[in-house]
This record gives sequence, structure tokens and C-alpha cells, in this order.
Amino acid sequence: MPRMREAVEDFLAQKRVAVAGVSRDGNSAANLIYRKLRSSGYEVFAVNPNAAMVEGDACYPDLKSIPGGVDCVVIATHPRVTGQVVRECAELGITRVWMHRSFGTGSVSEDAVSYCRESGIEVIPGGCPMMFCQPVDFPHKCMRWILNLTGGLPRET
Repeated sequence: MPRMREAVEDFLAQKRVAVAGVSRDGNSAANLIYRKLRSSGYEVFAVNPNAAMVEGDACYPDLKSIPGGVDCVVIATHPRVTGQVVRECAELGITRVWMHRSFGTGSVSEDAVSYCRESGIEVIPGGCPMMFCQPVDFPHKCMRWILNLTGGLPRET
């Protein structure tokens, strides 16, 4: 299995990124990730079946609705939704998934992680792109350090 650093570098080398779980109110972790990726030059697509617009951009009900598809997906949903998202990734041939988690369970579902591995999807089961996407802000540097120290970041993906 790839090490976390290699998986993160590969994920962040992609250009078209979907963020599943963005909210209309703009206060979710998914929205923060969406804004960070967008401001870092990625072509980012919001995914939420209950919103038409998010962060001033079009929002898509599912991954298959995104024109031209995406290279990878950040999942920042409730864990019970994560399995549905990774199954859609497999159907669409999306081979890179990052399940957001800082403290607590986040979006990580062990069943979904297993499904990814069985389906040839490179999965990062924890952490947050904001801990690695340059420039990293001070709070995310601290979170990365703490999670790495306490075992909250996966060593291998």
C-alpha cells in the first residue's frame, strides 16, 4: 500500500476535484475544503443533492452530473453516505478518493475503505486536504502534527 505522503502528492497533483458534502450555509468542513482548493487553482465541483448553488457556483446532485467528470473526490459527508459516493466513483472510473476526517469519525467508513481497496480506488482514509494543500495555514499545520503524533493520520492508504 502507498504511504500517506505518496497518496497525498498523487491526489493533489490532479486538476479536477469534486467535493461531496458541501452545504448551502457555507460552514461545513466540505465548504472550507472547497474554498481552499478553488483558491489554490483547482477546478472544483460542489456535490450536494439538495443544492443548486453553493459558494456562488453550480452544485451538482451527484458525480455523474458533473460535465467532463473529475479526477478525484474529497468526501466530507456523514459516513453512512460515504459508501454510496465510493460506489459511484467506481462506476465512473474515478480512482482517487479522500475521506475527510480530522478528529472523530469524520467521513470515514471502514466498509467504504474496503470497497475502495477491492475496487482499485486509491483511498486516503482520514486527514484533510487543507493539512497538505499549499500554503497550509497554521491551524491545519497544528492539526496535522497532532493527528500524526496521535495516530489519527493513516500511515498507509
